[in-house]
Amino acid sequence: MCSERARTLLVFCDSLSYYGPTGGLPSDDPRIWPNIVADQLGWRLELIGRIGWTSRDVWWAATQDPRSWAALPGAGAVIFATSGMDSLPSPLPTALREMIRYVRPPWLRRWVRDGYGWAQPRLSPVARAALPPHLTVEYLEMTRAAIDFNRPGIPMVASLPSVHIADTYGRAHHGRPGTVAALTRWAAEHRVPLVDLKAAVAEHVLGGRGNPDGIHWNFEAHQAVAELMVKGLAEAGVHVADSRG
Repeated sequence: MCSERARTLLVFCDSLSYYGPTGGLPSDDPRIWPNIVADQLGWRLELIGRIGWTSRDVWWAATQDPRSWAALPGAGAVIFATSGMDSLPSPLPTALREMIRYVRPPWLRRWVRDGYGWAQPRLSPVARAALPPHLTVEYLEMTRAAIDFNRPGIPMVASLPSVHIADTYGRAHHGRPGTVAALTRWAAEHRVPLVDLKAAVAEHVLGGRGNPDGIHWNFEAHQAVAELMVKGLAEAGVHVADSRG
């Protein structure tokens, strides 16, 4: 249950939460689902995320980002809007892939980046998920437990991976079923409501009506995600109808 003082929706996310049909958007754009949900609740939004984030990055953000420390005391609920990147194929281990940006000199960085861009769609159909399912739930559980320690009983909602038709990943997503199974077990054990992003966005993404990159969404999909998130928050104990004000 949310007190009168608890008026922040704290969202940890990857780029799916703040990209629209033509690219990334500011966190206060009213068309992305976190703002749609916060507006319906009558709360402010604190969105913490970055492109490519996995559940491991959420753990680091929750424990190392002072914005999350500042937002948590006044948060009415927490949403973990990740796991999509966790389940995408990654020909290189995540740590090595993310090190590409640090390669020097610049000409070598461009060569490595272009080489990986060529290899990723070709190797994705046989590559493992960016984060193994057991690590996805391990990091989410550490984050859930840490937040619950500081704010006992605060409502939390997590999400199941979206879907994609991205050529950059060879349209491969064979890591999704394992991630879904692991998340479903974890959520049931800890009574965390799950929002299935596939159920909200598949019609738009698979129908080619999302972002041309084949992975991010149109605004209709954002609205559909918002509706499921509100239901998830209600299941977690947030009194949506009484939250305006």
